[in-house]
Amino acid sequence: MREVIAWAFYDFANSGYTTVVLTTIYSAYFVGVVAAGLDATTPGAATLLWTLAIAFSNLVVLCSGPVIGAISDFRASKKTFLLLTSILCVSATAMLAWTAPGQVTLAVILLVLSAIAFSSGENLIAAFLPEIATRENMGRISGYGWGLGYFGGLLTLACCLAYIQFSEGRGMGAEHYVPVCLLITALIFAITATPTFVWLRERAQPRPLPSGKGYVKAGLGQVLTTVRHAARLPDLFRFLLCIVLFQAGVATVVVLAAIYAQEVMQFDSQQLIVLIMLVNLTAAAGAFVFGFAQDRFGSIPSLAGALMVWIAAIAVALQATTNTDVWIAGNLIGLAMGATQAGGRGLVGQLTPASQNGEIFGLWGLANRTAAIIGPISYGIINRLADGDHQLSLISTLVFFVLGLGLLLTIDEKRGHQAARQVS
Repeated sequence: MREVIAWAFYDFANSGYTTVVLTTIYSAYFVGVVAAGLDATTPGAATLLWTLAIAFSNLVVLCSGPVIGAISDFRASKKTFLLLTSILCVSATAMLAWTAPGQVTLAVILLVLSAIAFSSGENLIAAFLPEIATRENMGRISGYGWGLGYFGGLLTLACCLAYIQFSEGRGMGAEHYVPVCLLITALIFAITATPTFVWLRERAQPRPLPSGKGYVKAGLGQVLTTVRHAARLPDLFRFLLCIVLFQAGVATVVVLAAIYAQEVMQFDSQQLIVLIMLVNLTAAAGAFVFGFAQDRFGSIPSLAGALMVWIAAIAVALQATTNTDVWIAGNLIGLAMGATQAGGRGLVGQLTPASQNGEIFGLWGLANRTAAIIGPISYGIINRLADGDHQLSLISTLVFFVLGLGLLLTIDEKRGHQAARQVS
């Protein structure tokens, strides 16, 4: 049980980065302050640049993730890679605090570095799941991680909100309190990730490299072999494609929700933080409840229900005319986000052969990174072409969820479990 807690605490630790940097405070600050000069001459340019930076970082992880995963299988070094990516993410996040308004290039470089490290760490921590859980309780354990993670984001946001209220009470603006919020985020990440590195064990055993091959070449070869053998795991690979579709919608909401609320509904910093804090609470509830539902009713029916909630949430957001509409959409998004993120990781673990954990979770990361490129870029391009029309941009997000739901319903979960056991 201690290892499960240690594993879940990494989700607790890194969620502060997601909520503060990608979702709430820094995303809105980047568009509204750091890169505001771009919008003054070209409406929508700042939002497009934000989505391009996120897309580029995910492209890097898309290319490197499967290789790192395969190498970690050969060297049994997931924990070492996880430590290195954590140090990079914490350092780059802290350094973002020193980017002033107008320093767009430096801000983009540090944002990309931190996002690459964060996403790589997500791949690596996920690969431990099949080692600490059984197929019967994997959905529940994954739900624990996501649920605890949302409380980690909540803690970081609460600390940031307290400091923002303190600063604004003394007449200080965003140029003062946002950098401090970034330092708070980096510090909480570093402290709360410690249990993971103290208690979580590396159970995998090193394997000899094929004759005449280095780690990179062997890793690439292993990934290519897995892709060539996709016919043996048709439901797993179909689900990875499904993840690309619905996670494109999730990724768009994660990195653009605060920008949408700020630009369309005129939310200020405190309103944004309170909104995302409430979303984190409902997301934690969604993750915990879905973990049990997944183990009880099956992953496919449970995920289908979650995607229908996503579709309803985006429909409400598109029609929003009052703050109340935004709060309703936000709560629906929270419930759906916790469910889809916990469920996606849990089902991949169930459909993965035990001998290929690091490699398949590298491909899972590849699917997520592909989604994180397609989704935000679609939003950013539409927003730029429509001269900053965020509501029109949001329609592309709705389409991703509808397509993902359609593909999900074609997957045979029981057949996928049998194929994973046969390959193992």
